[in-house]
Amino acid sequence: MAQPASEMHDHTDVAARVERRWGFVMLGLMVLLVAMTIYTGLHAAMMPPSRVETIDPTTLHLSGEFAEANLGSALQPDGSVVVRLIGQQYSFTPQCIVVPAGTPITFRATSADVIHGMLITGTNINSMVEPGFISTFKTTFDAPGDHLMPCHEFCGTGHEGMWANVRVVDKNAFTQLTDHARRATCDL
Repeated sequence: MAQPASEMHDHTDVAARVERRWGFVMLGLMVLLVAMTIYTGLHAAMMPPSRVETIDPTTLHLSGEFAEANLGSALQPDGSVVVRLIGQQYSFTPQCIVVPAGTPITFRATSADVIHGMLITGTNINSMVEPGFISTFKTTFDAPGDHLMPCHEFCGTGHEGMWANVRVVDKNAFTQLTDHARRATCDL
């Protein structure tokens, strides 16, 4: 049995109204998202991050905190550890980093040439390492173990071979390493 024409017309009107309402809702959401994007972009352009450290990538190896003698892990007077490293095509320096478990660790990294990525497997550490800027992040490793640290940002034809090791050792073992040298590396 066929429906009367007036009843079919009512269903069509209801469907058109519902579709029109959903269209306005979706349009409103799109306008809101575009406005949020514009606001965020303008805010970031007018208010740069408050803690941006810069460095001259052409002279970073000559003196200062990224000179070769200062790279690696260093025990601080407050008991924390600072790790300084440089990314350059196609290696990290130092190639192996030793840190103690259960200790606050601050990584400070920069690049000598192009953008690199730093990812420590098995952790939430993931950072960009850019020439001219110092990337700083803090973490604590819970237990001893070895972690790979590959470059995750394509940096050239040798990118796939750019990686380092992070060796987490017991606090006592780390203290013994730093008793004999200013910086702890896997070579000690």
